[in-house]
Amino acid sequence: MIPPTIDDVHAAREPVYAALRPTPLAWHAPLSDALGLTVRVKHENHNPTGAFKVRGGLNLVSRLSEDDRRRGVISATTGNHGQSIAFACRRAGVACTLVVPLGNNPEKNAAMRAWGATLIEHGRDFDEARDFVERLCVERGLRYVHSANEPLLIAGVATYALEIFEEWPEVEVVLVPVGGGSGAAGLVTVRDAIGHRARIVGVQAAAADAVTRSWRTGTRVIGEACPTFAEGLATRVTFDLTFGILQHGLDDMITLTEGELAEGVRLALRTTHNLAEGAAASAIAAAAQRRATLEGRNVVCVMSGGNMDLRTLARVVNAEL
Repeated sequence: MIPPTIDDVHAAREPVYAALRPTPLAWHAPLSDALGLTVRVKHENHNPTGAFKVRGGLNLVSRLSEDDRRRGVISATTGNHGQSIAFACRRAGVACTLVVPLGNNPEKNAAMRAWGATLIEHGRDFDEARDFVERLCVERGLRYVHSANEPLLIAGVATYALEIFEEWPEVEVVLVPVGGGSGAAGLVTVRDAIGHRARIVGVQAAAADAVTRSWRTGTRVIGEACPTFAEGLATRVTFDLTFGILQHGLDDMITLTEGELAEGVRLALRTTHNLAEGAAASAIAAAAQRRATLEGRNVVCVMSGGNMDLRTLARVVNAEL
Protein backbone atom coordinates (compact mmCIF):
# COMPACT_ATOMS: atom_id res chain seq x y z
CA MET A 1 0.00 0.00 0.00
CA ILE A 2 1.63 3.22 -1.20
CA PRO A 3 1.14 6.36 0.91
CA PRO A 4 -0.20 9.43 -0.89
CA THR A 5 2.20 12.08 -2.18
CA ILE A 6 1.89 15.85 -2.17
CA ASP A 7 0.95 15.60 -5.86
CA ASP A 8 -1.96 13.36 -4.86
CA VAL A 9 -3.07 15.97 -2.33
CA HIS A 10 -2.95 18.77 -4.90
CA ALA A 11 -4.90 16.59 -7.36
CA ALA A 12 -7.55 15.98 -4.70
CA ARG A 13 -8.39 19.66 -4.55
CA GLU A 14 -10.43 19.49 -7.76
CA PRO A 15 -13.02 16.91 -6.61
CA VAL A 16 -13.01 18.28 -3.06
CA TYR A 17 -13.58 21.91 -4.01
CA ALA A 18 -16.25 20.94 -6.51
CA ALA A 19 -18.44 20.26 -3.46
CA LEU A 20 -17.12 22.43 -0.63
CA ARG A 21 -15.12 25.53 0.18
CA PRO A 22 -11.96 25.82 2.29
CA THR A 23 -12.95 25.90 5.95
CA PRO A 24 -12.15 28.79 8.29
CA LEU A 25 -8.93 28.92 10.29
CA ALA A 26 -10.35 31.18 12.94
CA TRP A 27 -8.94 33.10 15.89
CA HIS A 28 -11.41 33.22 18.78
CA ALA A 29 -10.31 35.82 21.33
CA PRO A 30 -12.27 34.22 24.23
CA LEU A 31 -10.62 30.85 23.55
CA SER A 32 -7.14 32.33 23.36
CA ASP A 33 -7.79 34.25 26.58
CA ALA A 34 -9.13 31.14 28.34
CA LEU A 35 -6.10 29.09 27.33
CA GLY A 36 -3.52 31.87 27.60
CA LEU A 37 -2.26 30.80 24.16
CA THR A 38 -2.06 32.04 20.58
CA VAL A 39 -4.44 29.52 19.06
CA ARG A 40 -6.52 29.23 15.90
CA VAL A 41 -9.23 26.66 15.23
CA LYS A 42 -9.49 24.80 11.92
CA HIS A 43 -13.26 24.48 11.56
CA GLU A 44 -13.78 21.18 9.75
CA ASN A 45 -17.13 21.08 11.55
CA HIS A 46 -18.29 23.65 8.96
CA ASN A 47 -18.18 21.13 6.09
CA PRO A 48 -21.43 19.93 4.45
CA THR A 49 -21.48 16.72 6.52
CA GLY A 50 -20.22 18.47 9.64
CA ALA A 51 -16.81 16.75 9.60
CA PHE A 52 -13.41 16.65 7.87
CA LYS A 53 -13.84 13.17 6.42
CA VAL A 54 -16.07 14.38 3.58
CA ARG A 55 -12.91 15.51 1.79
CA GLY A 56 -11.62 11.94 1.61
CA GLY A 57 -14.92 10.51 0.43
CA LEU A 58 -15.22 13.05 -2.37
CA ASN A 59 -11.73 12.29 -3.64
CA LEU A 60 -12.04 8.50 -3.44
CA VAL A 61 -15.51 8.19 -4.98
CA SER A 62 -14.58 10.55 -7.83
CA ARG A 63 -11.85 8.09 -8.82
CA LEU A 64 -13.78 4.82 -8.60
CA SER A 65 -13.55 2.57 -11.64
CA GLU A 66 -16.66 2.05 -13.75
CA ASP A 67 -16.88 -1.51 -12.43
CA ASP A 68 -16.79 -0.28 -8.82
CA ARG A 69 -19.44 2.33 -9.58
CA ARG A 70 -21.75 -0.34 -10.96
CA ARG A 71 -21.17 -2.69 -8.00
CA GLY A 72 -21.54 -0.06 -5.30
CA VAL A 73 -19.49 0.45 -2.15
CA ILE A 74 -19.62 -0.71 1.45
CA SER A 75 -17.86 0.55 4.57
CA ALA A 76 -17.89 0.45 8.36
CA THR A 77 -18.34 3.63 10.34
CA THR A 78 -19.46 5.32 13.53
CA GLY A 79 -20.80 8.19 11.46
CA ASN A 80 -18.48 10.83 10.03
CA HIS A 81 -16.66 8.54 7.60
CA GLY A 82 -20.02 7.05 6.64
CA GLN A 83 -21.54 10.45 5.97
CA SER A 84 -18.51 11.25 3.84
CA ILE A 85 -18.96 8.16 1.66
CA ALA A 86 -22.75 8.54 1.50
CA PHE A 87 -22.48 12.22 0.53
CA ALA A 88 -19.94 11.50 -2.20
CA CYS A 89 -21.86 8.47 -3.49
CA ARG A 90 -25.09 10.45 -3.72
CA ARG A 91 -23.34 13.09 -5.83
CA ALA A 92 -21.86 10.38 -8.08
CA GLY A 93 -24.94 8.15 -8.31
CA VAL A 94 -23.23 5.19 -6.64
CA ALA A 95 -25.05 2.77 -4.29
CA CYS A 96 -23.72 2.93 -0.73
CA THR A 97 -24.07 0.42 2.12
CA LEU A 98 -22.79 1.29 5.59
CA VAL A 99 -22.42 -0.86 8.71
CA VAL A 100 -22.57 0.87 12.10
CA PRO A 101 -22.23 -0.58 15.61
CA LEU A 102 -25.35 -1.33 17.62
CA GLY A 103 -26.36 1.71 19.66
CA ASN A 104 -24.53 4.08 17.32
CA ASN A 105 -25.17 7.84 17.45
CA PRO A 106 -28.81 8.02 16.22
CA GLU A 107 -28.40 11.42 14.62
CA LYS A 108 -25.38 10.30 12.63
CA ASN A 109 -27.40 7.25 11.53
CA ALA A 110 -30.24 9.53 10.40
CA ALA A 111 -27.82 11.74 8.50
CA MET A 112 -26.27 8.77 6.66
CA ARG A 113 -29.72 7.58 5.63
CA ALA A 114 -30.63 11.09 4.53
CA TRP A 115 -27.59 11.13 2.24
CA GLY A 116 -28.95 7.95 0.64
CA ALA A 117 -27.02 5.15 2.33
CA THR A 118 -28.45 1.75 3.25
CA LEU A 119 -27.62 1.19 6.92
CA ILE A 120 -26.91 -2.11 8.68
CA GLU A 121 -26.39 -2.23 12.47
CA HIS A 122 -23.95 -4.89 13.67
CA GLY A 123 -21.38 -5.40 16.45
CA ARG A 124 -20.58 -3.86 19.81
CA ASP A 125 -18.16 -1.26 18.41
CA PHE A 126 -16.54 0.04 15.23
CA ASP A 127 -14.02 -2.78 15.00
CA GLU A 128 -16.68 -5.49 15.14
CA ALA A 129 -18.68 -3.61 12.50
CA ARG A 130 -15.54 -3.45 10.35
CA ASP A 131 -14.89 -7.19 10.71
CA PHE A 132 -18.47 -7.83 9.54
CA VAL A 133 -18.03 -5.54 6.51
CA GLU A 134 -14.87 -7.35 5.47
CA ARG A 135 -16.91 -10.56 5.21
CA LEU A 136 -20.00 -8.98 3.70
CA CYS A 137 -18.18 -7.17 0.89
CA VAL A 138 -17.03 -10.53 -0.50
CA GLU A 139 -20.51 -12.07 -0.24
CA ARG A 140 -22.19 -9.14 -2.00
CA GLY A 141 -19.42 -8.25 -4.44
CA LEU A 142 -19.18 -4.67 -3.24
CA ARG A 143 -16.16 -2.35 -3.33
CA TYR A 144 -14.92 -2.17 0.27
CA VAL A 145 -13.86 1.31 1.35
CA HIS A 146 -11.62 1.09 4.41
CA SER A 147 -11.81 4.10 6.72
CA ALA A 148 -8.01 4.46 6.92
CA ASN A 149 -6.15 2.13 4.52
CA GLU A 150 -7.09 4.16 1.45
CA PRO A 151 -4.45 6.51 -0.05
CA LEU A 152 -7.15 8.48 -1.88
CA LEU A 153 -9.02 9.10 1.38
CA ILE A 154 -5.89 10.45 3.05
CA ALA A 155 -5.05 12.62 0.03
CA GLY A 156 -8.52 14.14 0.12
CA VAL A 157 -8.44 14.76 3.86
CA ALA A 158 -4.96 16.30 3.52
CA THR A 159 -6.42 19.22 1.56
CA TYR A 160 -7.27 20.79 4.92
CA ALA A 161 -3.61 20.51 5.90
CA LEU A 162 -2.65 22.46 2.79
CA GLU A 163 -5.17 25.12 3.79
CA ILE A 164 -3.62 25.43 7.25
CA PHE A 165 -0.01 25.77 6.08
CA GLU A 166 -0.90 28.13 3.22
CA GLU A 167 -3.04 30.43 5.37
CA TRP A 168 -0.82 30.49 8.47
CA PRO A 169 2.77 29.55 7.61
CA GLU A 170 3.80 30.71 11.08
CA VAL A 171 2.00 27.78 12.77
CA GLU A 172 4.32 25.89 15.12
CA VAL A 173 2.10 23.16 16.62
CA VAL A 174 -0.98 21.40 15.22
CA LEU A 175 -3.15 19.40 17.64
CA VAL A 176 -5.25 16.83 15.79
CA PRO A 177 -7.69 14.12 16.97
CA VAL A 178 -6.64 10.55 16.15
CA GLY A 179 -9.11 7.72 15.66
CA GLY A 180 -8.14 5.78 12.54
CA GLY A 181 -5.51 8.43 11.90
CA SER A 182 -6.36 9.77 8.43
CA GLY A 183 -6.45 13.42 9.52
CA ALA A 184 -3.12 13.26 11.32
CA ALA A 185 -1.60 11.26 8.45
CA GLY A 186 -2.70 13.97 6.02
CA LEU A 187 -1.06 16.65 8.14
CA VAL A 188 2.20 14.70 8.38
CA THR A 189 2.19 14.05 4.62
CA VAL A 190 1.79 17.72 3.74
CA ARG A 191 4.15 19.06 6.41
CA ASP A 192 6.96 16.74 5.40
CA ALA A 193 6.47 17.34 1.68
CA ILE A 194 6.65 21.14 1.96
CA GLY A 195 9.49 21.06 4.47
CA HIS A 196 7.59 22.82 7.25
CA ARG A 197 8.87 22.51 10.83
CA ALA A 198 5.54 22.48 12.68
CA ARG A 199 5.05 19.79 15.31
CA ILE A 200 2.08 17.48 14.64
CA VAL A 201 0.62 16.18 17.91
CA GLY A 202 -2.07 13.50 17.95
CA VAL A 203 -4.81 13.40 20.57
CA GLN A 204 -6.67 10.32 21.78
CA ALA A 205 -9.11 9.30 24.49
CA ALA A 206 -7.38 7.49 27.35
CA ALA A 207 -10.15 4.90 27.06
CA ALA A 208 -9.26 4.26 23.39
CA ASP A 209 -5.49 4.65 23.24
CA ALA A 210 -4.33 1.81 21.00
CA VAL A 211 -2.59 4.17 18.58
CA THR A 212 -0.87 6.03 21.42
CA ARG A 213 0.44 2.88 23.07
CA SER A 214 1.53 1.46 19.73
CA TRP A 215 3.28 4.70 18.74
CA ARG A 216 5.10 5.00 22.05
CA THR A 217 6.35 1.43 22.21
CA GLY A 218 6.72 0.58 18.53
CA THR A 219 4.64 -2.56 19.11
CA ARG A 220 1.15 -2.44 17.66
CA VAL A 221 -1.46 -3.34 20.25
CA ILE A 222 -5.17 -4.19 20.19
CA GLY A 223 -7.39 -2.77 22.91
CA GLU A 224 -10.04 -4.86 24.61
CA ALA A 225 -12.66 -2.09 24.58
CA CYS A 226 -13.01 1.63 23.90
CA PRO A 227 -15.58 3.04 26.35
CA THR A 228 -15.47 6.70 25.32
CA PHE A 229 -18.33 9.04 24.40
CA ALA A 230 -16.05 10.45 21.67
CA GLU A 231 -17.03 7.92 19.02
CA GLY A 232 -14.66 9.46 16.46
CA LEU A 233 -11.78 8.28 18.67
CA ALA A 234 -13.28 4.89 19.51
CA THR A 235 -11.13 2.32 17.76
CA ARG A 236 -9.26 -0.56 19.40
CA VAL A 237 -6.68 -1.13 16.66
CA THR A 238 -4.12 0.55 14.43
CA PHE A 239 -4.30 0.50 10.64
CA ASP A 240 -1.39 -0.30 8.35
CA LEU A 241 -1.33 2.77 6.12
CA THR A 242 -2.08 5.51 8.62
CA PHE A 243 -0.04 4.00 11.43
CA GLY A 244 2.97 3.68 9.16
CA ILE A 245 2.77 7.40 8.42
CA LEU A 246 2.15 8.38 12.04
CA GLN A 247 4.85 6.13 13.46
CA HIS A 248 7.54 8.06 11.61
CA GLY A 249 5.91 11.48 11.40
CA LEU A 250 4.05 12.32 14.60
CA ASP A 251 5.96 14.39 17.14
CA ASP A 252 3.90 13.48 20.20
CA MET A 253 0.66 11.90 21.43
CA ILE A 254 -1.64 13.18 24.17
CA THR A 255 -4.38 11.17 25.90
CA LEU A 256 -7.39 12.68 27.64
CA THR A 257 -9.80 11.45 30.27
CA GLU A 258 -13.53 11.46 29.62
CA GLY A 259 -13.78 14.46 31.93
CA GLU A 260 -11.18 16.37 29.94
CA LEU A 261 -12.96 15.55 26.68
CA ALA A 262 -16.27 16.75 28.11
CA GLU A 263 -14.67 19.98 29.30
CA GLY A 264 -13.29 20.42 25.79
CA VAL A 265 -16.84 20.32 24.41
CA ARG A 266 -17.98 22.89 26.97
CA LEU A 267 -14.95 25.10 26.36
CA ALA A 268 -15.62 25.08 22.62
CA LEU A 269 -19.24 26.08 23.21
CA ARG A 270 -18.37 28.86 25.65
CA THR A 271 -15.50 30.41 23.72
CA THR A 272 -16.15 29.71 20.02
CA HIS A 273 -19.94 29.14 20.04
CA ASN A 274 -19.35 25.99 17.98
CA LEU A 275 -20.62 22.52 18.79
CA ALA A 276 -17.63 20.20 18.74
CA GLU A 277 -18.30 16.50 19.15
CA GLY A 278 -16.12 14.67 21.64
CA ALA A 279 -13.37 13.81 19.17
CA ALA A 280 -13.35 17.31 17.70
CA ALA A 281 -13.12 18.94 21.13
CA SER A 282 -10.09 16.83 21.99
CA ALA A 283 -7.64 19.22 20.32
CA ILE A 284 -8.87 22.15 22.43
CA ALA A 285 -8.87 19.97 25.55
CA ALA A 286 -5.30 18.91 24.77
CA ALA A 287 -4.25 22.56 24.42
CA ALA A 288 -5.71 23.18 27.87
CA GLN A 289 -3.86 20.19 29.32
CA ARG A 290 -0.52 21.22 27.80
CA ARG A 291 -0.86 25.01 27.98
CA ALA A 292 2.37 25.37 29.96
CA THR A 293 4.45 23.76 27.20
CA LEU A 294 2.54 25.52 24.40
CA GLU A 295 2.88 29.04 25.80
CA GLY A 296 4.44 31.43 23.29
CA ARG A 297 3.83 29.13 20.32
CA ASN A 298 1.42 29.49 17.41
CA VAL A 299 -1.06 26.62 17.83
CA VAL A 300 -3.77 25.19 15.57
CA CYS A 301 -6.52 23.02 17.04
CA VAL A 302 -8.34 20.89 14.47
CA MET A 303 -12.07 20.87 15.23
CA SER A 304 -12.71 17.74 13.20
CA GLY A 305 -16.51 17.54 13.45
CA GLY A 306 -19.67 18.77 15.11
CA ASN A 307 -21.98 15.76 14.93
CA MET A 308 -22.89 15.20 18.57
CA ASP A 309 -26.35 13.84 19.33
CA LEU A 310 -28.64 15.79 21.64
CA ARG A 311 -28.65 13.17 24.40
CA THR A 312 -24.87 13.19 24.69
CA LEU A 313 -24.74 16.97 24.48
CA ALA A 314 -27.30 17.29 27.29
CA ARG A 315 -25.27 14.93 29.47
CA VAL A 316 -22.03 16.85 28.83
CA VAL A 317 -23.59 20.26 29.45
CA ASN A 318 -25.61 19.18 32.49
CA ALA A 319 -22.49 17.73 34.09
CA GLU A 320 -21.22 21.30 34.48
CA LEU A 321 -24.55 22.90 35.39
